[in-house]
Amino acid sequence: MQILHVTPYYQPAYAFGGVVRAAEGMAVSLVASGHQVTVLTTDALDQTTRCIEPTEETIDGVRILRRPNLSTRLRGRLNLSTPRSMKRSAVSILPTVDILHAHEFRTVENLLVTPVAQALGIPIVLSPHGTLNMSTGRGRLKAAWDRLLSPSVAQRIDHVIALTETELSEVREIWARFGKRQKPTNFSVIPNGVHLKEFTELPPAEHFRRRHGLADAPTVLYMGRLQARKGVDVLVRAFQRAKVEHARLLIVGPDEGMLSQVRALAAGDSRIVCTGYLGSDERLEALAASDVFALPARGEGLSMAVLEAQASGLPAVISPGCNMPEVEIAGAGFVADATVDAVAIKLRELLVDADLRARMGMAARQLVVERYAWDIVGKQLESVYLQLLKT
Repeated sequence: MQILHVTPYYQPAYAFGGVVRAAEGMAVSLVASGHQVTVLTTDALDQTTRCIEPTEETIDGVRILRRPNLSTRLRGRLNLSTPRSMKRSAVSILPTVDILHAHEFRTVENLLVTPVAQALGIPIVLSPHGTLNMSTGRGRLKAAWDRLLSPSVAQRIDHVIALTETELSEVREIWARFGKRQKPTNFSVIPNGVHLKEFTELPPAEHFRRRHGLADAPTVLYMGRLQARKGVDVLVRAFQRAKVEHARLLIVGPDEGMLSQVRALAAGDSRIVCTGYLGSDERLEALAASDVFALPARGEGLSMAVLEAQASGLPAVISPGCNMPEVEIAGAGFVADATVDAVAIKLRELLVDADLRARMGMAARQLVVERYAWDIVGKQLESVYLQLLKT
């Protein structure tokens, strides 16, 4: 199959979070299965910076086309692309494409590209990546977008892939408001995945631990954007309330409005270390240097950070908002309410019991091997595509 993925950002723009790693994982896994994959994206590197990579290149067998944003300011302030020549590129590429796979829903890219695909009769798949819910941020902008622009895009979508059963319910409810198509939109649940090889042999942790003052203390890792819905403030308070004096809390990720509050909460507590955003190699070092992963989020799709931590053999303390009850079912960690007291209790259990951490870490790795490896997830994507081509 010839597959075109359209996304506002693609690697190396990892500062935008899990969507980038998910889109990359899908593309690479499909190439490994013998398909021809092109990614049409913008030059966004982070909220204020452009990529310096070529406008066209091939990485891991994936052809990547980056189109320049007219304004980095709009990307930073409103999370909005302004891609120049995106539609012209779509007109050129799509006649040779079998499937269009769009990432996120309320994007300028979808406004420009999906009409071209529809006119050519090309099936359109959408992965919202947990962004549909108003609670995930920018609620007013999303509501206005839905009134003015979303119905026409939704009418073009042939298949929506939710990450979890929770998101599937949200998708069905939202799609019902956008009107009925002559040919109904189909829905399915396919999770994110990880490339197991990347997390099988992590780099040595000693240099990272020494550089960040972790010594040999049991370390809790938070990895993600520093924004309110991720619950990083709850985690800082919970770590302090757990009162494991020799432990450390490692906070990794770019600031999206919470850094000043985190620093205020951690003031005078040398056990709490904020690194800012880490690139790929340092990110793996942080995983290797950690003993527990924590994410008391109030709203997630299916966190790539949780999956990568579990693939690294880290037991997790997560919230119901992470939509991964199987973590607790598999004995790979705890699901605790996103409150200071509830998270503190579970953090303390893990921080004071090395044997428990080891058992849950082994279960975490096994859970990912059995359910979340990209070679497994890629086959599920492939099945959706083939079914669309048959109808």
